Order: sequence, then structure tokens, then C-alpha cells
Amino acid sequence: MVEEVKTYHAEVSRDGKFWLIRVREIDRSTQALRYKDVTTMASELIEIMEDLRSDEYDLHLDVHLPSSVKDHQARAEVLREEAQRKQAEAAAESRAAVQELLALGLSQREAGDVLGVSFQRVNQLAKSS
Repeated sequence: MVEEVKTYHAEVSRDGKFWLIRVREIDRSTQALRYKDVTTMASELIEIMEDLRSDEYDLHLDVHLPSSVKDHQARAEVLREEAQRKQAEAAAESRAAVQELLALGLSQREAGDVLGVSFQRVNQLAKSS
């Protein structure tokens, strides 16, 4: 019979110079000076208080960030998605420019010279149309 592994949830927040770590299931807290040490400190707390080995439980971190940081993250994601859309639009316009020049009878090398890109790039754009 397979034993179910218990999951512990550590709520992590910044307080001054320290990361505060509260493990809900055991109602205990610890702290870490650096974020990279949060998992280790939470794990050590669980292992000491519950007499467990690291392979006997799962740990889930719930990092609480200030709302302003979350706002910045959300805005950055919106901008990344917008940049991806704009990049796709720019590629489509480049393909259209190449197609028009080739339809006018320019060679790929000439089209590259006119557009300021290599003829290899023109070839890629022509093939991706």
C-alpha cells in the first residue's frame, strides 16, 4: 500500500531584513536572511517539529508580495504579451514587403539590399509566407 505524502504550506513574507516563514500545519514560524534559504529553513522546521525526513513530505511555498510588486509583475506580463503580438505583426509586415518586391521581379538579393537585410533573411521570409 502506498502511503500518502503530507503537504506542508509555508507562508513567506518579507519583514525588514528577514524573510518570515510560517508553516500553517504545525503552527510554527522561522526566518531566513536570504530568500534562497527559505526552503531549507522551512524544511528544517518541519523535520524537527514533525520528526520527518525530507522524502516524507512535500513543501509548498506561498510567497506574499506587496501589492505594488504584484501590480508591476502583472503590467510586465501584459507588456510581454503585447510585445509578442507586435513582433508577430512586424514579421507579417516584413513577409508582405518581401512578397511585393519579389512579385515586382526583384531577386532575393536585390530585395535584401533594398530592405537592408541579408538575402538569407529574404529567403526565410519568402518561404514562411
